[in-house]
Amino acid sequence: MPSLYTEVEINAARSQIWQILIAKERWKYWNTFLFDCDPNRPFIQGRDVSLSVLRSPGEDEIQFRPIVTLVQPNYCLKWLSSIPGLHNEHVFELQDIGVNQTRFSYQQNFSGTFARFLLPFIRQEERKGIQRMAWELKRYAEKLGS
Repeated sequence: MPSLYTEVEINAARSQIWQILIAKERWKYWNTFLFDCDPNRPFIQGRDVSLSVLRSPGEDEIQFRPIVTLVQPNYCLKWLSSIPGLHNEHVFELQDIGVNQTRFSYQQNFSGTFARFLLPFIRQEERKGIQRMAWELKRYAEKLGS
């Protein structure tokens, strides 16, 4: 299954980073990759949310409505977006690596008939976008903690 992955070590408590992640209405203050389109739809397992993605600056945002598949507070958030022939699972994970130090990882897993055909067209910009998001989360969380 094709996938994209990034991780970053953040000098902040896992619970603090979790609060930043689930407050999607505040993503606009730190996240230039994913955007909240409906703050009235929180992350609730089994429900959909309205989001958009901006793979690279200057591109148009792409709106999507994924279904939240897992909300494990302070540890993991997953959602799945689908179009015919392509499924895209997004996985946010937090792991303690020391006192007030957390490893944030983000992974996208692609599956379906068209996954292998479409991924080469989006892989580079998507990879840059998820790396940008991870570093923006790091800067934002560490700034809040200082």
